[in-house]
Amino acid sequence: MRKTRRGDRGVPGPASPWDEIAPGLWMGGHYWTDLAGELRPVVVADEFDLVISLFTRTGHGPGPRAEHIVGEIPDAELTADQLHTVQRLARVAGLALDSGLTTLVRCHSGYNRSGLVVARCLVDRGLTPDEAVARVRRGRSPWALHNEAFTSYLTAGLDVAALLVGLDP
Repeated sequence: MRKTRRGDRGVPGPASPWDEIAPGLWMGGHYWTDLAGELRPVVVADEFDLVISLFTRTGHGPGPRAEHIVGEIPDAELTADQLHTVQRLARVAGLALDSGLTTLVRCHSGYNRSGLVVARCLVDRGLTPDEAVARVRRGRSPWALHNEAFTSYLTAGLDVAALLVGLDP
């Protein structure tokens, strides 16, 4: 499997497996840190109708009743195709919410990759990029979306960002 996660960069692990960012829209990871500071795996069973995974590990679920969509992207600068994947997954999350489905978007820790998709979903639903980033950080952690490239993509707009990164040789 290719590496899709940067090192922890001195960022504390999340204090919960997942958090609700907007009604029915949850954000989380494959790992969380308990009160003793121990890294714990997150295994999703059937708590959600739809699970969107931007990072995967065998044995972390979801259960058989949840729809599972995988779109692995790195926690690093993205290509135009990867930015289009983010847009597609954000639209899928929005459609699920419109249908009344509880949706979890997850990555390794539930900070950057899941934050990018969730924030884009919120932008699609009418928030400004700054409002979406603030909502993600308020709901998940102040460390959410600490990948500056991801917040820049949101500010520029993912269509524009995809065009710009597509210009690189």
